[in-house]
Amino acid sequence: MAMIETVNLTKRYGDLVALNNLNLTLNEGDCFGFIGPNGAGKTTTIKILSTLLKPSSGQAQVAGLTVGYQNRQIRPLIGYVPDFMGAYEDMVVQEYLEFFAAAYNINGAQRKKVVHDVLELTDLGYKATAEVNSLSRGMQQRLSIARVLLHDPKVLLMDEPASGLDPRARIEIRELLKELKRMGKTILISSHILHELAELCNVVGIIERGTLLYAGTVSDILQKARVGHVVHVNVVERQEEAAALLRKIAGVHKVTISSGEMGSRNGPVLHVTFDEGAGKNFADIPSVLVNGGFRVSMFTEEAVNLETAFMRLTKGLVQ
Repeated sequence: MAMIETVNLTKRYGDLVALNNLNLTLNEGDCFGFIGPNGAGKTTTIKILSTLLKPSSGQAQVAGLTVGYQNRQIRPLIGYVPDFMGAYEDMVVQEYLEFFAAAYNINGAQRKKVVHDVLELTDLGYKATAEVNSLSRGMQQRLSIARVLLHDPKVLLMDEPASGLDPRARIEIRELLKELKRMGKTILISSHILHELAELCNVVGIIERGTLLYAGTVSDILQKARVGHVVHVNVVERQEEAAALLRKIAGVHKVTISSGEMGSRNGPVLHVTFDEGAGKNFADIPSVLVNGGFRVSMFTEEAVNLETAFMRLTKGLVQ
């Protein structure tokens, strides 16, 4: 079942097109990583799905309900976590959660149980009597997530939840999101911490200047971003001669030599770049070198990670 679906979703501010014909589908249980530079349209999309912003044209649906026409039915199904939370001054954590639970008509003994449960889930039970404004940035983000879980929404919309957090707090947020994913929540999360999205999300989308460039699985996007194979090789000696030999292999685009960090322990490294579609020929490298009288001490293919894919796709290197 499609939990989030947009059809030609567009948002304009005068002559500025913040979102341009966005077509996106998230199925139930998906964890979708929304990637893009600042001003790309991520927050605009999330605010429209949260019923906080009206689209200029196109359509957005949450659980089959249409944003702008069925907002009252949509709001109980979603939880929106903005990049920065706000709270009344002098309000303590317990009061903060009880206030929002009451807003969702959760009352009496049920309210007490629900607040206790979300405090335990987010590991904030020991901070129940602490003032919200005294919490660290990481704890405030966990409290913001606790708030949106009070009414047990099916869909979580998270705008840069790990922004500005220290490494430990980011790990804690990531583990919490993994637990929510295991609970079957459908999650849309925007983030600049791309390696964490690759670990957390089963599908990702890259957006730039309001236009969705790609949406699909992480493995597919890595394959799409691979522009020719790059192989790193180290030979014990005679690197220039080895480079000249490798340039004769069919499909080799270029061979460069560096003595950077990768080669600091094994000496200079040969970086062999193959033309598009010729990457399978990299398997010939060890035998060519050995037959040429060279001793190979390192042979590895360059990995393409989500950060590499993002840089290549948003720069238009892949059409």
